[in-house]
Amino acid sequence: MPRRWMAGPPWLYERLHGCGYRYTLPREAVLQVLTQTPEHLSAEDIYFLVHARYPQIGLTTVYRTLDLLVRMGIVVKFDFGDGRARFELAAHSGGKSHHHHLICTLCGRVIDYSDFLEKEKELLQTTQKGLSEKYNFEITDHLIQFYGKCQQCKNAEKQAERR
Repeated sequence: MPRRWMAGPPWLYERLHGCGYRYTLPREAVLQVLTQTPEHLSAEDIYFLVHARYPQIGLTTVYRTLDLLVRMGIVVKFDFGDGRARFELAAHSGGKSHHHHLICTLCGRVIDYSDFLEKEKELLQTTQKGLSEKYNFEITDHLIQFYGKCQQCKNAEKQAERR
């Protein structure tokens, strides 16, 4: 039976319990932070937000919690090339719907990209089907990241060139 402080969704308690894990305050706190932000947070970012409310929760606990939630598929871990893992709630766990990322190589800005064109969907479906058949591999998900320059950095470069 969940304790009274548990305010998370019942499916989460059931999922953790079904996998042999307890629903703990640190797990709830980390998920609460991820649920309440549109950003792609690092473990340290999550720690500072959790620690502000629950000072007894340490950085190591946040790392262990994130590792567990990633292994369970509740949280998704990203590498945007800046040397820091970033996390967000998985779409099926109440996070954002399926999306891709545009990553600025100059400022590190990450833009969620979900307004897919019909041609993009067709290309992706064709690619997935071809790869599945070629390698006899069941594809269950994919991650696409585009790297380049955001509008702000392009504008700043143009301004610098004019000087």
